[in-house]
Amino acid sequence: MVPSRRMLMQGAASAGLLASAPFVISAQAQTAVPRAQQLRCVMHADLASLDPIATTASITAYHGALIYDTLFGHDEASVARPQMVSEHSVSPDGLVHSFTLRPGLKFHDGQDVQAKDAVASVKRWGARDGAGQHLFRNVAEVAASDARSFTIKLNKPYPLLVDWLGKSSPSLCFIMRESDASTDPARPITEAVGSGPYMFNRAESRTGAQYVYDRNPNYQPRSELVSAMAGGKVARMQRIVFQNMPDEQTAISALLAGEIDFIERVAPELQDQLRGNTRIRTEVLNKTGSIGWLRMNTLQAPFNNVKARQAMLHLIDQKAVMQATFGDPNHFKACGSLFGCGTTMENDANTAWFKGGQNIARAAALFREAGYAGQPVLIMQQTTSPVLSNASLLIAQWLRQAGVNVELAPLDWAGIVARRARKGPVAEGGWSIFLTWASGEAYNNPITLAGHAATGESGWFGWPEDARHEQLRDAWAAAPDLAARQRIARDMQENAWNFVPHVYLGQWFATAAMRADVRGMIGLPDLVPFWNVSRG
Repeated sequence: MVPSRRMLMQGAASAGLLASAPFVISAQAQTAVPRAQQLRCVMHADLASLDPIATTASITAYHGALIYDTLFGHDEASVARPQMVSEHSVSPDGLVHSFTLRPGLKFHDGQDVQAKDAVASVKRWGARDGAGQHLFRNVAEVAASDARSFTIKLNKPYPLLVDWLGKSSPSLCFIMRESDASTDPARPITEAVGSGPYMFNRAESRTGAQYVYDRNPNYQPRSELVSAMAGGKVARMQRIVFQNMPDEQTAISALLAGEIDFIERVAPELQDQLRGNTRIRTEVLNKTGSIGWLRMNTLQAPFNNVKARQAMLHLIDQKAVMQATFGDPNHFKACGSLFGCGTTMENDANTAWFKGGQNIARAAALFREAGYAGQPVLIMQQTTSPVLSNASLLIAQWLRQAGVNVELAPLDWAGIVARRARKGPVAEGGWSIFLTWASGEAYNNPITLAGHAATGESGWFGWPEDARHEQLRDAWAAAPDLAARQRIARDMQENAWNFVPHVYLGQWFATAAMRADVRGMIGLPDLVPFWNVSRG
């Protein structure tokens, strides 16, 4: 699936993105890079923000993974390995984690990466990220010991600390300069200076058109072989370009002509143009797929009433939603598990509503039990994603059949990101429903996915609150092994489908397309990394 209008030039939506801060590495400007040393890529969205902590937008995480580095990284077996860290130790009581940074780490502006940068970055990430927030409930102090060493002191042992520091789902714990990381995490930074394998070339980037990343000549990759987010991140290409295209067919034509090298997602109806072409290779990079989900504003009527949220479970026909965009059932499936399907936490607890199929009459009855009084229910319709745009139309139709007064507000993704933060009623510029998606692997973890939290107004957009759910999340994080976590996950799902923090739209598997000479593309559930990639 390639969201056609996500690639439109969104200058208005992201105005000032490139002009708001001075470019740091002036030597990058207007450099001539041989075409053979460039990887030109059409991604799923325009880069509306440069701050991968202030937003969970996947495209900004891709940007972050190019220019920043992380303290740890998960390998292909999902084991957290040291990345920027050279030494890590834990006190016998499990309360003090000590870290030493690798020597020779430098930011793109030439400054040494120091422990104070890591401290500020961990704190900023911890204030914003779902897993970070959960971790920081147990953190007593994060402090530098010397220029290259720092400690995280805990109130009680937290077995998953290193796992969260190395996770690949947004938001990643990217290490920024102290000056950037010390800013308000809710206010996006406009600088883009990290210590990672690529540098953001602001001078040759054009808002809404292209974003340019040049190889960092001073980056020192680890000596281990690359394995997912771990090991040596070798920048084999001299330049990576995120190239926006006006529509899907234009991107396909450009790929066939060799004008671009990679399309992150190709719509199923366009894939026939690529089959049998020896110059093109297709691949499903994210083997866990993507799951669309519907978030309700639980602070405002009608969804502040649990009965109205339960109505949404009976309202949505996932197969109809998926069919509207993907057609071929080989590209999608319905999923009733809170933790996604094909994941380690998948289970069927409390899924009678799912097994029974769509029941609009039952949904209508539940809305009446909720005391629904005809107030407008506003759906933010994401015009920049075909699957979510189509889903919005279908949901609006089904809600009307259930007697609900529905309004559709067509918005691009940047518009939705701006509006979804408003907690007030529709009459004051708020919202009732918005749709988004994440990887199947992201749903598998009740801590790292921000939307799995039920912490009320301090949580993720929609702001559901349930004390039992939070107790179970704590128990899951403290569980000694996989079997224990699976038992707790079942209890969590039993409870969640009663209070209904969100509703799913279906699970689909996107196909990437690339020129046949592109090698080394790493398939990760939540990122498209560009280290290790080469041509020829």
